[in-house]
Amino acid sequence: MSFWNLGDTPVDGKFETGGGDMEPIPAKTQVLAAPDEAKWDEYDGDRYISLRWSVMAPAEYKNRKIFQKIRVESDDPKKAEKAKRMLAAIDANAGGKLVKSGKEPDDKALTMSLVNKPMVLMLQVWKIETESGEEKTGNWISAVSPRQGAPKKDEQPVAPEPVDPEPEDDFESDVPF
Repeated sequence: MSFWNLGDTPVDGKFETGGGDMEPIPAKTQVLAAPDEAKWDEYDGDRYISLRWSVMAPAEYKNRKIFQKIRVESDDPKKAEKAKRMLAAIDANAGGKLVKSGKEPDDKALTMSLVNKPMVLMLQVWKIETESGEEKTGNWISAVSPRQGAPKKDEQPVAPEPVDPEPEDDFESDVPF
């Protein structure tokens, strides 16, 4: 059987996957997400750390992707420091290996230290108008925080204690996971 067995539909050079545009996740939404890719990248001479996050919860946004550029080499020292603080916070939530090394991370170190390490993200919405007048929107990450209740690296998950018949409401956490 041929790899190119495409059935009876002729190939005419046109193909559309369908789907359409997806609305961004609303501003000020907290999601549980983990990077599934971490690497150095460059565009038009701008070198930055690129993270691709995969949303794990809430279920309505599961498997959505959020792209983050961390411009740790910005020409503006204040922006570079802010970017390094964001990277350090992400690293701390992932175990702290990058900062502990004291070195500039390479692609391997970024991948080994950050990928598949869940944490909570606060999302915002960006909007731009293209030269053709079309408005584009997407999400950006305004804050990161530790995943609540996650076992540490060498800890075993502990079975929950029995719940009292009438538990008190705990409204301390706004994060539903």
